[in-house]
Amino acid sequence: MLVVGLTGGIGSGKTTVANLFAERGVPVIDADIVAREITTPDKPAFAKIVKHFGDDVVMPGGTLNRSRLRSIIFADKRERLWLENLLHPLIRDEMRKQLSALSVPYCIAVIPLLLEVEFYSFINRILVIDAPESAQVDRVLSRDRSSRSEIEAILKSQASRHDRRAKAHDVIVNDGVIADLAPQIEKLHAMYTQLGREKN
Repeated sequence: MLVVGLTGGIGSGKTTVANLFAERGVPVIDADIVAREITTPDKPAFAKIVKHFGDDVVMPGGTLNRSRLRSIIFADKRERLWLENLLHPLIRDEMRKQLSALSVPYCIAVIPLLLEVEFYSFINRILVIDAPESAQVDRVLSRDRSSRSEIEAILKSQASRHDRRAKAHDVIVNDGVIADLAPQIEKLHAMYTQLGREKN
């Protein structure tokens, strides 16, 4: 099976693109969803996060206060690295387990920090969603409660557009409306299906 690593900066449109692949019957495994699953209160990672960061990162209902945690880690690089070192090996293991259960020509693995952290060895091809930074900021402002300065701090911590494009096998340009994405996705869907069949 061909495993396509889908990545891009915050607000670039990763979820939108992943959903469009899913509509075509392609399995999608999302690292952010896996991260949520492995940090629920009944999981070992939750206790380690609370021990490290304190009760400030726990909501009244006992779950993680993800927005508070995000503010902390994007204000302090050492804290971000600590959390990445804890979570990414766990995320990789869980994604590998989910991949092993699939029997299809190809699947999409959505990994926002694919190019920023230790490489995911099961990825065969990198698909970058590229958008202008101004569009990324506007999209995040309209969907989250994050401030402009928080969003800009996240952008600074991520790989640059230039670096992402340099490492990409394929690029989807998301600088317009959703309808503009369909022809790009159709072309890649056909190519990935063929590559996946050849790999088998």
